Amino acid sequence: MAKATWNGAVLAESDHFEIVENNVYFPPAALKREFFRPSDTHTTCPWKGVASYYHVEVGGKTNRDAAWYYPRTEPAAKNIEGFIAFWRGVQVSR
Repeated sequence: MAKATWNGAVLAESDHFEIVENNVYFPPAALKREFFRPSDTHTTCPWKGVASYYHVEVGGKTNRDAAWYYPRTEPAAKNIEGFIAFWRGVQVSR
């Protein structure tokens, strides 16, 4: 079981996840959607594709661009297409 938490809230948890470059990627169904707001931020990885981001909001606090995902990946990263990973102080345990 992998779990992502921030500011006292569980953001995602699942028995099904992928690990890529030491990041845990959660399936979309594992997210507690009430904590996520779309961001306009995008970055590009040459082998994964273009990443989109979410701001995480818990208890009146916002962690900007704390979660990212690849809506459409390059062929080498199909196993994480649509899956969400975290950084910026979000604690991920497994």
